[in-house]
Amino acid sequence: MDDDFKEAAEFHGHICPGIAIGYRIAKYVKEHYPRSQDEELVCIAENKSCSIDAIQFMLGCTAGKGNLLFKDYGKQAFTFYSRDKNKALRIYFRGGILKGMDELRQKMARGELGPEDRERMAAFRSQATEKVLSARDEDILTVEEVDIPAPEKARIHPSLKCEECGEEFMEILGRTAGGKVLCKGCFERLVG
Repeated sequence: MDDDFKEAAEFHGHICPGIAIGYRIAKYVKEHYPRSQDEELVCIAENKSCSIDAIQFMLGCTAGKGNLLFKDYGKQAFTFYSRDKNKALRIYFRGGILKGMDELRQKMARGELGPEDRERMAAFRSQATEKVLSARDEDILTVEEVDIPAPEKARIHPSLKCEECGEEFMEILGRTAGGKVLCKGCFERLVG
């Protein structure tokens, strides 16, 4: 394990196949684009999984800067748009490394993992992580240049005060109901 992987796993909180997938994708991207200091590199993630943390840590694409966008299709796929080069790469992780783990993952989600299943899960996760880290790029990644419009840069909008809760919110996310200007939370609570 190299330092980037160790640090990404520390940022994430643990070592798992998902952080290894994100690490491998981020490592590939770093060979083609520099780490984003601001919004030079934009990541459009097609999932919300552990892999995202490695992307954030290694590439500087974060939700806070507005250069990490989500289109959650549940796929381990990412499009990286370089504003400097005006081009994009879509990378899909096709490893098939997690096959066979579904039954254990479903049991875990239901809170039904017994001690033996926990051991099997830990062994499977460890083996899958090692496979992701040791595989050749061409065996686990499908990479294609794609033509997409430049993602919109992050914008800061004026704030308004919600006439229900009194908290400020971004103007473009406001709603109106009953003659009041409302934040989305109050709107959903009052109308929904």
